[in-house]
Amino acid sequence: MRRTGTNLPKVGQYNRAVVLDQIQLADGISRVEIAELTGLTPQTVSGIVRRLIGEGIVREDGATVSNGGKPRTLLRVNAGAGLAVGVHFDPSQLSCVVADLLGHPLAKLQQPVRPGAGPAEVVEAVAHLVSAVLARADVPVDRVLGLGIATPGPIDQTLGALVGPPQLPGWTRVPLKEMLASATGLPVTLDNDATAAAIGECWAGAGRGVADFAYFFFGAGVGGGLILGHQVHRGGSMNAAEFGHQSVQPDGPPCYCGNHGCLETLISPKALVTATGLEDYEAVRRAATAGDPVATAAVEAAAAHLATAVVNVANILDIDLVVLGGHGLRHLEDHFRDAVAHALATRPLARGIHPVRVEVSPLGADAAVVGAAALVLHTTYAPQVADLLSL
Repeated sequence: MRRTGTNLPKVGQYNRAVVLDQIQLADGISRVEIAELTGLTPQTVSGIVRRLIGEGIVREDGATVSNGGKPRTLLRVNAGAGLAVGVHFDPSQLSCVVADLLGHPLAKLQQPVRPGAGPAEVVEAVAHLVSAVLARADVPVDRVLGLGIATPGPIDQTLGALVGPPQLPGWTRVPLKEMLASATGLPVTLDNDATAAAIGECWAGAGRGVADFAYFFFGAGVGGGLILGHQVHRGGSMNAAEFGHQSVQPDGPPCYCGNHGCLETLISPKALVTATGLEDYEAVRRAATAGDPVATAAVEAAAAHLATAVVNVANILDIDLVVLGGHGLRHLEDHFRDAVAHALATRPLARGIHPVRVEVSPLGADAAVVGAAALVLHTTYAPQVADLLSL
């Protein structure tokens, strides 16, 4: 499925984003190819490209080999033209990165979060971390487009507030977006960590150019992000894709959401520690990697539950790709990917006409923090259908 532009008036900003999107995806594309891929006229493409070059966002770099005609000049994104800071606020750790327009990290820092830390303490820590990572990357703040913050959900996007995340007791309707904007002086984009990670995959990971995919995020819990028709799907309350709260075992353990047998209660780090009786999640990972039978059985059972949840999503949404990522998956990737791949090959109804791929995120443990920076880049540069429809 290709992403097309429109030649109707009053949509210049959308068409600009569509053209830039093609250049960013291809890393070497001609004006003629952009017109063919987007459905825009060559004249429209040429005008947009001329302005992008003038703004320093795009550069001419090389040419295609001639087949007797005139060689076509190739266009590439000028990666340094747009810089963003991303912060992943995990209940136990803050991660911060500066990324360029291609989503490549220039510098990264981490620091622990004090157990029980309140909003004011965390905001102060984020502000210091942002200053430190900019200094490490030697990037002046006036070159930064904005700050993206990825946090546990649920989130009230209208208010820019965290609404009682289960992993953050006492954080009830905290206006984190406003607090961080005041503390850092930067425009702030706020989203849940799983959606941010999915956007990071669109920008710099396995989801580049993929129209429809589901992202399963493994952290302290299990979250998700959805990209449908190249657009982030957020749902009515802006909290769609809570994959961790599918009930995959109706008589299973109670979940804090009020359900029983939720995927998160069966495969989260806490669940695997309980199932194995080991001291912590690192011990579970080490034991499973070493072939310990108890740890291996627990991980394989968790992978089977995940596979069921993934098949449900594939059957409902008819997606092209499933991406598995997040720091909680580290060292157990093969167990989960293999179980999901087998399930997708044998269980979805449409498997005979529409195979669904599964990939482990190439962003690894950095998925959420790179995704946080990508929130800014996505908001600034990506084609937004909602903006087009509002014209």
